[in-house]
Amino acid sequence: MKRTGTAALAAAAVLTAITAGGAALAAAGRAPEPVAVGWQQAGCPMGSMQRIVVSDEAAYLAEMVAHHQEAVAAAGQLRRSPRAEMRALGASIVKTQSAEIATMKSWLATWYPGRKAAPYRPMMRDLSKLSGDALDEAFLQDMIPHHMIAVMMSQQLLMHGGIQHEEVAEFAGAVRDSQHAEMFRMQRYLADWFGSGWRMPCGPSWDGPGNWPGGSAPSPSPQPGSPWMPGGMMGW
Repeated sequence: MKRTGTAALAAAAVLTAITAGGAALAAAGRAPEPVAVGWQQAGCPMGSMQRIVVSDEAAYLAEMVAHHQEAVAAAGQLRRSPRAEMRALGASIVKTQSAEIATMKSWLATWYPGRKAAPYRPMMRDLSKLSGDALDEAFLQDMIPHHMIAVMMSQQLLMHGGIQHEEVAEFAGAVRDSQHAEMFRMQRYLADWFGSGWRMPCGPSWDGPGNWPGGSAPSPSPQPGSPWMPGGMMGW
C-alpha cells in the first residue's frame, strides 16, 4: 500500500538527517554545538513552540524524565482503546518508560543531586475525553512527533559528546532505536486504519517526499549543510 511505504519515510528521514548532519560536522573536525529541538510552527497548540536544550547528560536526563512522564500518562489512556494492538502498545509504553523514568531519576539523584525534572510544556492533547477511533488516531498523531523529539534528543546527546557515564550512552542509544522503531509501527497503524499519514501539528498531512499538499514543501534551513525535518524541526 503506497501510503504505508511513504509514510514510513517520514520517520526514517528524521534519524537519517540527524546522523548525516553529525557525520558532516565530524568530517569537518568540529563537534555539534548544544542544541534546542522542538516544533517551530508559530500559533500551534500542544507545546509546538517547545524548545529543549540538550547540552550534557544531566540536561538530557532531566528533560527526558519529563518527556517520558507525558508519554506514560497518554499511553495509559489506551486502556480504553477498542483495538487490541493499541492496548498492547499503550501497555508497552507505560511499562518500558515507567522503568526508564525510575532509572533516570536514580542516576540524577546519584550523579547530579538536586537536579530535578525540567519544566515541561505538553506536546500532546488531552485524550481523556476521546474514545474509539478518535482516541486511537489522536494518540498516533501526537505520539509520533513526541517520539521524534526523543529520538533527536538521544542522537544529539550521543553526537555532542557530553556523556559522562557509559550507562547513559547505552540508554540514549536504546531510547533512540526503540522509539524510532515504534514510530514506524505507529505510521503503519495510521495508514492501515485511517488511510492517512502523520500530520504535522497545525500543518498539512505528510505522506513522504514529494507528497506535500499543493506542493508546499517546507523551506530548508538557511545554514549550509544543516539537516531539516518536516515542520521546521531542526536537527541542530
